Amino acid sequence: MTLTSIRMVGKKPNPVDTHVGSRVRLRRMLLGMSQERLGESMGLTFQQVQKYEKGVNRIGASRLFQISRILDVPIQFFFEEAPHIDVSGVRGMAEPDSEVFIIEFLNSREGLELNRAFVKIVDSKVRKSIVDLVRALSASASAS
Repeated sequence: MTLTSIRMVGKKPNPVDTHVGSRVRLRRMLLGMSQERLGESMGLTFQQVQKYEKGVNRIGASRLFQISRILDVPIQFFFEEAPHIDVSGVRGMAEPDSEVFIIEFLNSREGLELNRAFVKIVDSKVRKSIVDLVRALSASASAS
């Protein structure tokens, strides 16, 4: 193990890199595109795409431009609702902002699938019943 690799152990990705990667993943999933297909379009392996999506590897400007063309979104799409880095102090054990929680949920496979299925339900009474059911399930899970 080299000195450089020793320094990298335990180092967390920059929150902006993580956010940009999660937006790449979100857009790719919305298009129904696999990591393999995105990687092939870029001349990369799917493992490299995974690292970009997790924020482990930073996406350079030219690469981000290429991704924006492939995914058919403007570059600013990847920075929408990006975290603001507060250099004045660490938040500590504070709960994440609800906005961040929602974005993370919508970036998950389950959140994306649930959202896609839910918006296809035309009957507002059925949608309300589903929301009531989920609330009841989460309340019973919290109680136990």
